[in-house]
Amino acid sequence: MRQPTSFFAVSAVLYGAVCVAMPGHTVGHWADGRAPVSQLAAALHVSRGTAQNRLDRLVAEGVILGFTVRVRPDIDERHIRALMTIQLAGQTTTAVIARLRAIPEIRALHTTNGAWDLIAEIGVDTLPDLDRILGTVRSIDGIRSSETSILLASM
Repeated sequence: MRQPTSFFAVSAVLYGAVCVAMPGHTVGHWADGRAPVSQLAAALHVSRGTAQNRLDRLVAEGVILGFTVRVRPDIDERHIRALMTIQLAGQTTTAVIARLRAIPEIRALHTTNGAWDLIAEIGVDTLPDLDRILGTVRSIDGIRSSETSILLASM
């Protein structure tokens, strides 16, 4: 299959898109985040300079916010992981989210549907740390109830 060389296609691959459809073309998954720009350029059939310029532009425009390493969920610097479902009271969503984002042990926060309004991913080193975080979260005005599950293993 011919690889597209348009501005959008270069962006898609450099952005790390899993699968970006274009009329008549698909840019496939690029699994190696450490691949040199020259390898990306070769895969797209563009010059290394073109690929580097586009990458620089995506960073400058804030499309790419940073670069990171993904590790298996069971190999983690924080040994205890938990999911906390949170039910809010009234119209407190914005204030509660702001308070929760200020807690460094909450790695990610998601809105959801159903009986719960938010799901917090928590990572701590010890059970007493988890207990402290749960108490901190439960004391935030606007949280009606919560339920927490400790993640035992990842499959």
